[in-house]
Amino acid sequence: MPAPTLSGPQYLGEGLKLILSPGLRLFVLLPLTVNLLLFAALIGFAVQEFSGWVDTFMPSLPTWLSFLEYLLWPLFVVLVLVLVFFSFTMLANIIAAPFNGFLAEKVEVVVRGQDDFPAFSWAELMAMIPRTVGRELRKLAYFLPRAAILLILSFIPVVNLVAAPLWILFGIWMMAVQYIDYPADNHKLGWNEMLAWLREKRWQSLGFGGTTYLALMIPFVNIVMMPAAVAGATLFWVREQGELALQKQAGQAVR
Repeated sequence: MPAPTLSGPQYLGEGLKLILSPGLRLFVLLPLTVNLLLFAALIGFAVQEFSGWVDTFMPSLPTWLSFLEYLLWPLFVVLVLVLVFFSFTMLANIIAAPFNGFLAEKVEVVVRGQDDFPAFSWAELMAMIPRTVGRELRKLAYFLPRAAILLILSFIPVVNLVAAPLWILFGIWMMAVQYIDYPADNHKLGWNEMLAWLREKRWQSLGFGGTTYLALMIPFVNIVMMPAAVAGATLFWVREQGELALQKQAGQAVR
């Protein structure tokens, strides 16, 4: 048995192998095509608007401090790149949510060797849209207030020294929440119950989230790694016994 903190790379690596297998390629092509189209559109738009965005974020400096612009400009270029990256990730996850949910179903069928889900049909895929998009908006509602607090901390002297590592840690946690939620939602596990289960698997969750976080930071590679993360998260759900969280939820409902 691998140490819990090493299970993250293992799950993501196995997820990548799974999505390349013949039985899953069709279901990977759907979210992959969506991500490619979105990525191409966003890159084209960003190339046109990039310099304007940097100028917008750049602070206005008095003439006698104009020399600082050469030092500040690279920092604000990096800021815009980070914003573009997170915008792409957020939009891609919202638009591809039904496809990712369906991919998670099919990965679980392959891993378990039994099919307890409805057969593939476009009607079934369309029926998943309200639930999966709603769940993505729930993730956004979870993310935004915490991100706002971290942003405020980033501007407070001395305190901002711990803000950077907190940003990274929160980003890693959000990657675990983002992708493990797909198989959890397929089984109708409640949002709060899903978070509680992930906290019980804290080290495994951070291991998976950290590996996914690093992989998604690589341009172009991140397009392929998104479906790999969905597959890896589904492996996480199956092997870390996500059904125990379902049983706990059912027991609470009975009470």
